Amino acid sequence: MQTTRLIPLALEEDEEGKDPASLTTTNRTTTTNQYKPLPVRLLQLFAMFIGLCIVFSIITIYTVKGFGLGVGIAGGRGGVMTTINSNILLCTKEPNGLDHWTRPPSNLMHTMSDDELLWRASFAPRISEYPFRRVRKMAFMFLTKGPLPLAPLWERFFKGNEGLYSIYVHALPTYKAEFPSTSVFYRRQVPSKVAEWGRMSMCDAERRLLANALLDLSNEWFILLSESCIPVYNFTSIYHYIAKSKYSFMGAFDDKGPFGRGRYNPNMAPEVNITQWRKGSQWFEVNRKLAINIVEDTIYYRKFEAFCRPACYVDEHYFPTMLTIEAAKQIANRSITWVDWSRGGPHPATFGRADITADFFKKIYEDRGCIYNNQPSSVCFVFARKFAPSTLEPLLGYGISCLVFTPTTTAYTVIEFHEIWAVAPISAKVEPPALGPAGGASSIAPSYDGVLFAAMWFWILA
Repeated sequence: MQTTRLIPLALEEDEEGKDPASLTTTNRTTTTNQYKPLPVRLLQLFAMFIGLCIVFSIITIYTVKGFGLGVGIAGGRGGVMTTINSNILLCTKEPNGLDHWTRPPSNLMHTMSDDELLWRASFAPRISEYPFRRVRKMAFMFLTKGPLPLAPLWERFFKGNEGLYSIYVHALPTYKAEFPSTSVFYRRQVPSKVAEWGRMSMCDAERRLLANALLDLSNEWFILLSESCIPVYNFTSIYHYIAKSKYSFMGAFDDKGPFGRGRYNPNMAPEVNITQWRKGSQWFEVNRKLAINIVEDTIYYRKFEAFCRPACYVDEHYFPTMLTIEAAKQIANRSITWVDWSRGGPHPATFGRADITADFFKKIYEDRGCIYNNQPSSVCFVFARKFAPSTLEPLLGYGISCLVFTPTTTAYTVIEFHEIWAVAPISAKVEPPALGPAGGASSIAPSYDGVLFAAMWFWILA
């Protein structure tokens, strides 16, 4: 009777109809197993597990303190949401070599604010000689609203000159470029803000482009272009022209009329006097030193931001005036981007498909009469604007005759227009040859490879 009372009710019901002796045996086994002590080995494993948990907890606490893991808990209708922000670098070794400082950013879409970007870009070495092999590059900075309709033309222009240029695109923040991975414009868009014509936000965009380009230590010359600009010489000729110039090409002239000094505000004194007030083209080329001067400026920036508003158009006065005050002997007081103001109005002429003729380009080349390295020159412009998207096809496909200067004189030679952008590759071991005093290259350097030598003379003799 005692044994039967120990059987659970459920068991009694389940086992109804079975032999009582069998039930007694099962119950005894169950009772015996209930009171059997745990094996010593199992206790050891359990203690080891508790110890590992304690060690892991301690490591986690010190990891949070050492690496700055921030844990935030936010309540919501659905319960509790935990967010973890980690500052742990996904690398096995902290970069501590020179490459860490000389390598250009791998991703242009950074998270720096404008103030942080300008501060970072203002860094400059005090020692003029670089402790590594530095190939000087030209930074082509495109200030656009959105697409680059003439991109195929620029693709042909850049082809074969890898390592001698960098590209930066500042578009509206809402525009996302979709260039293929093989394009020179692929992932070359920088963080941007809305830029309004004639207002300080336009100069902010230009400074933003300069600052991003300055992060690459190899960039030596900085060229501001728009989506409607085209090159009117091949890459090598433009590289020569800019690299051998003693001056940067920033237009800065004293216009004593109502559209020059008439826009001056006396509140800008004493930092800016009316005799220092200058006007110039928005499209410029500056060297690295002047680019740093522009991005690090805080004195003149505040004056122009406060006292140069329409009908004072800050993009025509800020940089020309500031550089005239700070570095007048380093600028050429002219632009190298050709425009046509003959049609009148507040903006230069825009050219369409029907304008692309041989006579049109002769007009650009014959609009001559300038000073290059303190000598008279007939090569004054290496870019031109404004070209509508409809001009792309004739620019790429038609055999329009145009001109390019020879490597030995300042004379012109007629070549086929499409060959302007068919550039032979330059040896990666050397930089392009030197220019003569008036804009023509003095000779083909012997360090050039044979392909470039033959290509240049083919252009000349064609």
